[in-house]
Amino acid sequence: MTSFLPDSFEEYDDLKALLDEAAPWFETRSIATVDLRGRRFEVLVTSIGSKDPQAPAVGFFGGIHGLERIGSRLVLEYLRSLISRLAWDDLLHQLLDSVRIYCCPIVNPGGMWLATRANPNGVDLMRNAPQDADERVPFLAGGQRVGSWLPWYRGRRGAAMETEASALLRIVDEELAHRPLSFALDCHSGYGWRDSIWFPYARTRQLMRNLPEMYVLKTMFERAHPHHGYAFEPQSHQYLLHGDLWDCAYDRAPADNVFLPLTLELGSWLWIKKNPRQLFSRQGMFNPVMQHRTARVLRRHANLFDFLTRAAFSSARWLPEGVARQQVLQSAIGHWYQNPRAPGS
Repeated sequence: MTSFLPDSFEEYDDLKALLDEAAPWFETRSIATVDLRGRRFEVLVTSIGSKDPQAPAVGFFGGIHGLERIGSRLVLEYLRSLISRLAWDDLLHQLLDSVRIYCCPIVNPGGMWLATRANPNGVDLMRNAPQDADERVPFLAGGQRVGSWLPWYRGRRGAAMETEASALLRIVDEELAHRPLSFALDCHSGYGWRDSIWFPYARTRQLMRNLPEMYVLKTMFERAHPHHGYAFEPQSHQYLLHGDLWDCAYDRAPADNVFLPLTLELGSWLWIKKNPRQLFSRQGMFNPVMQHRTARVLRRHANLFDFLTRAAFSSARWLPEGVARQQVLQSAIGHWYQNPRAPGS
């Protein structure tokens, strides 16, 4: 089987080329190494911007599921845009004086090379954190410990977390969550007719402590981009699951800080509807196959990436405090939890 697999894959080669180009401005580190059938792949994180450890930061992540290449492509295209804009964009340089940006386009390079959702050990990284859901989860899809021969395998109970999952949590702990304000955007694709932005929790229907900040962020985004088309909601509105990495990262963040993790879930049924033949391809079930549709996806979500960096830069203007924060909390509860299926939620 090894002889039929190439030495690398397109997204990894693209990332290495971009990092070579970015070397004069970006700092890059390897946070994990995956040795697989004579190949070695690194989980690479590159960053640029303010060196102040208290500066706000934004992290962009992709490729946690190896089949979902479009998520990696979104982060790669954003990185490409940053590199090209450094030559002429004074506003970008002004933003980077005050904000730190991190990009980790391929969290699961072994899975992407093998064209599997799980990592090379057969573990679904988004089910690999140790916490269990408060209520019943969907059969298999909510995370299972029967074995890696079934999808959504969490790993053995009590075992150490997988290398890639531990590396992701470590970079969040060290570079994002310790700051007074930080965002994370994790790019995925999956079944659904609509693109969604999900936030914690996935393990419980309880409220996240930063629900007011999340509500203000959502409100600002939809006012700035009123035709965005996303469903912006807690992941628990869709289903509960065990071992979500972003639930774990959020709960580990210092309570006094504002850490807002978001998951961009692209609705792959939209692509399948337009090209039903994609159903016969594992890649086609999670990624647009036609070149013009891939280009459209890469264009469509650029506003979200830029919005998050601008929101980090301008946080003093919008973060709710005091009595106003309590009022926002009540609005958020009314919007998401008393009427969770409200239009535009």
